Order: sequence, then C-alpha cells, then structure tokens
Amino acid sequence: MPLDGRSLFPWIAGIAILGSIGWALNRGQLPPADFTFINGTEVKSLDPAIVTGQPENRMINALFEGLTSWNPKTLKPEPGVAERWDVSEDLLTYTFHLRKDAKWSDGSPVTAHDFIYSMRRFLDPRTAAEYSYQAWYVKNAKRYSGGGRAVRPGDNVEVELNVDPDSSNALRGELVHGKLVRIEDKSGQELTGEALDKAAADETLKIEDWVFVISTEAGEERFRYADDGAAADNEPAKGERHARQILLDLKEVGMRAIDDHTLEFTLENPTPYFLTLVGFYPLFPVQQKCVETFGSPDWTDVENIVCNGPFKPEFRHLRDRTRVVKNEHYWDRDNVKLNSVDFLAVESSTTALNLYLTGEVDWIYDVPASALRTLMAERPVRDDLNPQPMLNTYFYLLNVKRKPFDDVRVRKALSMAMDRNELTQVLLGAGELPTYSLVPPGLPGYDPPQGPHEDVKEAQRLLAEAGYPNGRGFPEIEILHNTHEGHHAIAQLIRDQWRKNLGISVKTRNEEWATFNASQRQLKYDVSRRGWIGDYADPNTFLDMFVTGGENNCTGWGNAEYDRLIAAAATETDFTKRLELLHQAEAILMDEQPIIPFYNYVSKNMVKPTIRGFYNNIQDTHPLSAIWIDAEEKTPNPFMEGRE
Repeated sequence: MPLDGRSLFPWIAGIAILGSIGWALNRGQLPPADFTFINGTEVKSLDPAIVTGQPENRMINALFEGLTSWNPKTLKPEPGVAERWDVSEDLLTYTFHLRKDAKWSDGSPVTAHDFIYSMRRFLDPRTAAEYSYQAWYVKNAKRYSGGGRAVRPGDNVEVELNVDPDSSNALRGELVHGKLVRIEDKSGQELTGEALDKAAADETLKIEDWVFVISTEAGEERFRYADDGAAADNEPAKGERHARQILLDLKEVGMRAIDDHTLEFTLENPTPYFLTLVGFYPLFPVQQKCVETFGSPDWTDVENIVCNGPFKPEFRHLRDRTRVVKNEHYWDRDNVKLNSVDFLAVESSTTALNLYLTGEVDWIYDVPASALRTLMAERPVRDDLNPQPMLNTYFYLLNVKRKPFDDVRVRKALSMAMDRNELTQVLLGAGELPTYSLVPPGLPGYDPPQGPHEDVKEAQRLLAEAGYPNGRGFPEIEILHNTHEGHHAIAQLIRDQWRKNLGISVKTRNEEWATFNASQRQLKYDVSRRGWIGDYADPNTFLDMFVTGGENNCTGWGNAEYDRLIAAAATETDFTKRLELLHQAEAILMDEQPIIPFYNYVSKNMVKPTIRGFYNNIQDTHPLSAIWIDAEEKTPNPFMEGRE
C-alpha cells in the first residue's frame, strides 16, 4: 500500500507538506536513522526509577535491560541479563544467574551488586519512585520504602546521616547501623503498639517531631529527621543527632548478591508474575558509578549516561528527537539489526500522521479518529494498519478531596450521565468498546464487576439528592488532560454530555506531560484523564493502584476493606480464591466510583510494510531490539497476523 496520503485526505496535503518542511529544517543535514518513529511527548526523564509514562517506557527499554526480557510476540519472560534462574519449591526464592558477558555501555561488567544498588535506590523513600510498590513483593521491601514510619522497636535499622547540601554528587549520606529501642513523639512520650501504628499512618503528623532512640556501636543514640539544609543551618538539640532518614536495615530486605553473577530474591508470598516484573523497566539496573559521579538528574544526560541495553543515546535535541545507536557492548548485539533509531518528540497525532504519510517516519502509535475511520474503510485493505484489543483502560480520576467529588452520589451521577457509545462509535470508531470496569475483559478466569451504566434520569435524581437539582448550585468544574488533540476531543465531548444531561458548567484544561503528571500526584485538579496499560497480564496490575495512599492512586480515595482485599489477594495461593478477592475489591471501587472508566483501547499503530519483528500484543509493547527492515518484503509481515 503506497504511503502517499493525498488521495486519502485532500485536507491533509498542505499541512503534511508544511510539517515535512518543518521537520526537514529541524533535521538539517542529519543523515536519516535506520528506523524513525513518533514517541509522543518529551520524556520526563531517562531514570527508570522515577518515571511511569509510555514515552519513557519505550526509550528506557531501548537503553536498559532487566534480569528478564519480554518476548516481542507473546510477552512471556525470557533471559535478559540473567541467562537462567532457579525457583524454590515453595515459590518464594528466585536465584538469578547473570551472564558473564553482560556489560555496561562503558565496557564494565554488569553484576549482581548493580541490581542490589538499583533496587535499594528504587525503594529509597527519597527517590520518590511512583512504581516502588512493584518491588514490594520482595520480603520487607515495603517496610524499607516506608522509612521511619515503617520501623518498630526491635528492628535492625540504618540511619542515613546528612550531607553538605551543596554537594550534589553525594547522593547518600554515611550510614549508622543499630537496633531501634523506642520512638518518642514531640512531647517526649514513647509511642508504642496501636498508638505508634496510628501515628505512623497519620501523614499530618510530622516525622521531624519524632525522636528515634537507637542502640549503636557508640551506645544509645537519639536521632531526629532533618533535611540537609536544616541540618547545616541548625545545631541539633542537646543529646540528639540529625539524620536524613531512618530505614529498616537493608540486610532485612529479601535480596542479596551471592557473588558477582548470582542474585537472590526472597518474596513475601508466591508471585506468579515475578519473572515478568523483573523485566519491567522500573526494576532495571542503573550503574552506581555513573549515578554517583554525575548526581541526579545529570547522570541521565546523553553525554553522561551509562546503560546496559541494546542501544545507547547518541544525541538529544529537545522538542525534536533523540537518536540512539547500537550498543557495541550489549551481550546480544549480533542479533540487533538496527544501527540507529530516532525517537521523535511529537505530541500531535495529526502531525504524526502527516509525517508517516509523507515517508518521514516508519511507525506511529496513534492516528486521529477521523482519519482512522477513513483509513479503515479503504479498499483494498491497507497493509500498514491493524487495530487490535489491548490490556488498557481509559478513565477519569475524580479528586475526592475536593467538593463536590467527596459525595459518591455526585461521582455516580457523572458516570451515569455519560454516553460511552457516542464516545466509542462516533468520536473514536476504531473498535474501542465501552467499559464500566477498570480491569479490561479477557484475563483468564476473571470477569470484571461493572459500575453503573448510563441512566440520565437516575443521574439527575442522584445529583438533586446531593443538593444540586438540575445542576443548580453545582460549582464550575474542570477536566484536566495532557496535551493531545485526542484527549482534548474526548474532554470536549464529556463536557458537552455533562452540560446537557446534568445542567452543570464544565471547562477543560491541558498541560504538558511533566506538569500534568505533577498536577495529578499533587491532587491539583477536579477531574483528570488517565489511561493505564497493564504492566503484566493480571487484574492486580490495575487494582493495586488504588490502595489508600498508593503512589499511583492520585484520587485521595481510600477504603479499608478494599485495602484488606488487595492485601489478602497478595498472600492467597489458590488461583480461584485470589481472583475472587480481587473481584470483591474491584466491586468496591466501581461502587464508590473514585474513577470513571470509559472504554478499552485498541492499538492504533501504523507501521511501514517493510518493518519486521513488530507484533501486535495486548500491552502494545514493541522492543526495538527485535525490529528489522525487510526492504524487499521477502518474509511475512508479523504485524498483520490475525487480520480478518
């Protein structure tokens, strides 16, 4: 199928030419990469520990590699840095044997100690990793990342002392090890038992007011939290020492380097998807020497970064592209066919389509809805477009810390006043299916419970019962979304539906990616869009986000019974019983409606017919190490498998 879009979209030609000229000027005399694709927005960071977005996912997966890799077609875990592994009979201990030819891009060996360092850094509360809970399957990992609020008298602890606040490279202070004797509150009273548990759970109580009494080699010492600046400017109280933080001793966490090439993890409970998790980018290793030489965030600069994946960065031009080239030290470099790849930072799906149709790029992951319908209606059927179901849900978050969203009747009214069929069939039209649950359909053994369906009269009744008859007295609310015309179009449609069906005033606001993520985490929104691709094929990857205080919760909502069910599912070894616990938890989530699910995604990739190694899969994950160019199209195109 020719890539020229003029016969398809007369309206696109002028924009396409202008867009192509703009990108050509940006590129200047730069020779083309072997493979070029649209990566969406500018990445927030290349630090695996602190990002959660898909643009970052794609780039980090090219630059780094975990203990396992995911098969590009089936997504099943395969050997990565670990060439093999052993699992104990009780399914609690995983021993990974690292390949001796695994190296960093500077030629130094990748060792088990790199993974221990990276996991500790990932769990460190000061790293503020949004995905830290993905490592809590490891024994005591959750307690380690809980810092001073998670330790209890009798625990072996490590005290991190303060550093010079002007010393950006000293990323971790000196450690003092000991046994925690007691914790005192600001009045000097000892906190014990339930009182300590309650105080630790109360985020309004400042941990800086507590004193941690610890038995160390020097005797019984008293430590109080202080940041580096405060510690430098103020002398500690008599008999006390300042500390950056107090943590459970790392030796209590279920991980150890047996030797340079043998790594052991001990889990809290059997976790059937653990081998998949260690191939998930937040758990990828980073090089300690690089991080500590340049400090954060400078270690991720193109001129500084050291990585261990199939590619390494060559340059980064902001608001244009990042080019990566084959890593000559990668253990499987002979099977990496692409020598260079360009990641284009393009937020507009219309611009992306223009660049694809004019031959500037080889792959785009999104197509504007109106163009997609036209493309799919073409005859003969295009050989570069093949939408497929994904393990992905589009939904809105509701900030329950703000009125009127603290009222479940309002939340349900908003959900019931939406017309999801208009959204999926009229606005989108690529085969997306309306959904009333967070977990997508299709996971073996799991039938997601559904929230309320469309019912405008009931929505109006609920809103009136909440004190807003016909929308009177209801405050103007705002829908927040990241910058993208597709999200904007959805927000406009939902705004119009709510205005029409509930009589309320709604406006929309867009923010660039990094600011948008910060607004969500800080609850600086009324309603905010969210899309979630399952990190692994299990309901838990969607449901454990919404435990009380969860890093990716971002709604302010919490429910003790929901938390109990998620925790119980984590320890349940019976497959059927475990799914029933998760089902009960999701039923609570859908009944209390802190989120409003809209639809389940389909992939919208357009891929040049000459591309091989690109497979449709439920997580829309496409490792660049598997991709190659078949210029003469002599082999079957795997992307088109399953096309009806």
